[in-house]
Amino acid sequence: MYLRHSADRLLRAVSLLCALSAAVILLLILLFLTQASWPLLQSPSPLLGAAWQPSKGLFGLQAMLGVSLLSSLLALLLAVPSGLLVSIWLIFYAPTSVARAYAGLVGLMASIPSVVYGLWGLVVLVPLLNAWVAPGASLLAVGIVLGLMILPLLMVQADAVLRESARRHLPAALCLGVSRWAAIRRVLLPAAWPRLWPSILLQLGRALGETMAVLMVAGNVVQWPGSIFEPVRTLTANIALEMSYASGAHLQALYLSGWLLLVLALLLMGLARLFGSRT
Repeated sequence: MYLRHSADRLLRAVSLLCALSAAVILLLILLFLTQASWPLLQSPSPLLGAAWQPSKGLFGLQAMLGVSLLSSLLALLLAVPSGLLVSIWLIFYAPTSVARAYAGLVGLMASIPSVVYGLWGLVVLVPLLNAWVAPGASLLAVGIVLGLMILPLLMVQADAVLRESARRHLPAALCLGVSRWAAIRRVLLPAAWPRLWPSILLQLGRALGETMAVLMVAGNVVQWPGSIFEPVRTLTANIALEMSYASGAHLQALYLSGWLLLVLALLLMGLARLFGSRT
């Protein structure tokens, strides 16, 4: 009994140390980015401007920040409805053998490196979109690739939440004489939706932080797109492209881009935590 309590205390202490270490590292990263970008943080011009021309001293992040948000929201728009519908089909309508095989496929998709999605987008998706509307590398290509990347984890979360909701509510709903689809649409989905919000917000944060896959299919033109078929550049792609040779105010602007992304990720994590605590 004494050894077991000692092991519990040791595990508690190690877990606390790991949690504190992660928080301290995150805080240090935030402090570093704040210090490195402080001269530009004191002026609103880098955020308000739309022109990114480092050679002329113009470091507007407005277009790239907006494109980062738009592409991530487009990815959610594509991934969330399709992920929910596929999860509903797998749980309630698909044969058991098909559901098991599909679950394995979803797990495989979740383990594929992001650069592989980018490579597929570059050699397959971009030419297909180019045959439809030139140039192919565009905001739409970014949204599709990001949607495919976040789809597997969204489906895993949706599967767990919908199964729990079905265990609690489906028998009672069916006893009232409603059809299965009516029970899913009017009972299970409303009951499960509050528990789906945290995973959706976390995947939004992942889409905001993706770099290589976006870099390969975006076209990398700094502009506000007039349509989803125009080339764009995100904050992450801009950091990857220009960090190797940036200096002075240019380097500070790139650090400011990283600071913005980190702050957005922290806000999304906080919102996910808030929604999760209410369920």
